[in-house]
Amino acid sequence: MANDHYFYVLLCKDQTFYGGYTTEPSRRLVEHNSGVGAKYTHPASRRPLQMIHAERFKTRSEATKAEAAFKKLSRKKKEHYLQENKQKNVL
Repeated sequence: MANDHYFYVLLCKDQTFYGGYTTEPSRRLVEHNSGVGAKYTHPASRRPLQMIHAERFKTRSEATKAEAAFKKLSRKKKEHYLQENKQKNVL
């Protein structure tokens, strides 16, 4: 929906996570995989990417707060977050 805002997580080819914000998850994944997404996903060594989590929010503020909080977590805590929040995943 046009009024939906998403916090999403990509699994990169090098097994790292990338968290981001978008209003259109499918479009954003195409952008990342074509090398025009965020600078972090530009290197071919990180592609292809898989969207492994997308969480819907009503406001941009809520989605970007979720993104910022996720980015501050350690790898182990990110894995735990993803496991614990499977039910929120809208993919």
